[in-house]
Amino acid sequence: MKQDMFVILDQGSDENAALARRVRAMGCYSEIHPHDITREELAALPGVRGVILSHGKNTLPDGSAPVPHADALTLYPTLDAPCSDEALRTFLFDTCHASPTWTTENFIDDAVEQLRRQIGDRRVLLALSGGVDSSVVAALLIRAIGDQLVCVHVNHGLLRKGEPEQVVRVFRDELGAKLIYVDATDRFLNKLAGVSEPEAKRKIIGAEFIDVFAEEAAKLSGIDFLAQGTIYPDIAESGTKTGKAVKAHHNVGGLPEKFDFELVEPLKYLFKDEVRAVGHALGLPDSMVYRQPFPGPGLGVRCLGAITRDRLEAVRESDAILREEFARAGLEGKVWQYFTLIPDFRSTGVKDNARAFEWPVIIRAVNTVDAMTATIERLDWDLLDRITYRITHEVPGVNRVCYDLSPKPTGTIEWE
Repeated sequence: MKQDMFVILDQGSDENAALARRVRAMGCYSEIHPHDITREELAALPGVRGVILSHGKNTLPDGSAPVPHADALTLYPTLDAPCSDEALRTFLFDTCHASPTWTTENFIDDAVEQLRRQIGDRRVLLALSGGVDSSVVAALLIRAIGDQLVCVHVNHGLLRKGEPEQVVRVFRDELGAKLIYVDATDRFLNKLAGVSEPEAKRKIIGAEFIDVFAEEAAKLSGIDFLAQGTIYPDIAESGTKTGKAVKAHHNVGGLPEKFDFELVEPLKYLFKDEVRAVGHALGLPDSMVYRQPFPGPGLGVRCLGAITRDRLEAVRESDAILREEFARAGLEGKVWQYFTLIPDFRSTGVKDNARAFEWPVIIRAVNTVDAMTATIERLDWDLLDRITYRITHEVPGVNRVCYDLSPKPTGTIEWE
């Protein structure tokens, strides 16, 4: 391994992510692991130089204090956090004699080496959404194992306008990847019919994804691995041993025992901006690296409540208008994420001099570095007027447009 690594033991602190980024900013790689890691698990991690105890006020579910295994901490020097930058720097370079070798290129080299060691001559099935996370995983796997990779793109009916066609064109036609396209729209929407609770929707979508991949893998020979674009914010929001869950992510929590796959998750300890840097270094086009972030459940978590096909189509069309107007206004690539969503209630309006009992469309536009916090983009009123006019006049069933001014926290980036 080309990089010295520091393990941050999660003991309930809300500052784990910030601490990991401080270590990386000083040129050393860091990973966050559970407080009760064993001596054997700690020793098996490559390149470890020291351990940082990230103290917090949270407790374990049974009420006990999150105390790490004492025998594990005898392996390496330890530091208690919170601490100053000076104390942290002294620990990294004077106490542990680490070298500032955390670079994107070294991460790629180490990731490729670890992938080759994990996979060998076997084959991998990649869940390819076309988003930056899965695209970067694909690029890493292509560099590591070449044509041992098979990509599967599932159209669950919850993608944005034109996206399934774009994914097929870019990956199959332009990049020459082995790509299987599966149109499972009816299958997903039938399973989701009448389901309004956000976590239930996410879990249905996640379980159905796994079923689809298992079916596709069964048609192929020698598939032993399932690759996913899991990143650290997905893990943190899904809950840890010492941290409460914010929302479930379909790519977190492992696979059901009935599926004989081993997971491949080379980005699981990276933040979104770091994933983009890796994608850029791997030579992916900017249109792919800086593609708008899109949740695994897709428009399923933007068609709030129980999903109906007409409201889902209204979300898709209003989102397309928003993206078109942002591009015209020169905001494409300048605002981190923007999208529309539609709640499952209607309000009274007026259209053609008659009462119109229709849906509102809510616009969300946020800026962030690592997806752990976010601020609101202050949009020009003329732009909002133009977007509002187009949505209310071009999207059937809509009579209002609202703008969400909530940062993260207190809101999350997505509503569900």
